[in-house]
Amino acid sequence: MPCVASLDAFHRAVDEFVVEDLGLVVEPAALAAARRSLDSCGLLLLGEMHGVRENPLVIRAVMRAFGLTSLALEWPDELAPVVRAFLAGEPLADHPWLWGGDGRITAGHLAVLTERSTAGPLEVILFDGVIGAGWSWSQRDEAMAGRLLAGSPSTARTLAVAGNAHTPTSPTDLGVPLGACLARQRPGIREIQIRYGGGRFWNFKARQFADRAGTQGPVRLYEDSGVLVLDLPIATEAVVPQRPQSPPPPMRTSP
Repeated sequence: MPCVASLDAFHRAVDEFVVEDLGLVVEPAALAAARRSLDSCGLLLLGEMHGVRENPLVIRAVMRAFGLTSLALEWPDELAPVVRAFLAGEPLADHPWLWGGDGRITAGHLAVLTERSTAGPLEVILFDGVIGAGWSWSQRDEAMAGRLLAGSPSTARTLAVAGNAHTPTSPTDLGVPLGACLARQRPGIREIQIRYGGGRFWNFKARQFADRAGTQGPVRLYEDSGVLVLDLPIATEAVVPQRPQSPPPPMRTSP
């Protein structure tokens, strides 16, 4: 059941998701590097491929490993009242932006958010949102960085999660990503790249990772040639809310 089209089915998927420990192994060099990022600028980036069931469990594992209670997600900021009410114990309210289907929002995310908010204080920041007419990819990322910085002061120690095209801390072929925008304002920020060993994910439809040699074994965070890498040996499809007949409205544009 990788995609659901009704709120009742999504509620059931959230309730049925098992929040479990991935057994994350953090090597000493990676532990020190990630801590320096959090201590120096208050942020640590995590780059994911959307639509993987294990992504929210990775988020939980990293938050627990570093004692974090602040989480920023690449979700539309218009969902912030919906998420706040849900974490306050209200039923999940319907909203057009729940149903985009790209895998950013999954049943597992809401289950993990519930578990984390029950365990103690939890600050959730949503940093996607309004775009200007004709904006480039880089301008969208710059706007996301601005929202994230506004919501997370340097003392907050926030894990910021986005698609892995957005988390590099220097320019790429696509342009200037979120991570590079953040690095200009918060020098010392580091990115963790999730490296998927194989399996499947949901991004508007079922998709498959190419099998990658050398990623078998435990879920492990380590430093490789200066890059922080989190090996996830196998990925499975997340349960993603998607309504093919009712796509979400176009992202609002600023004047």
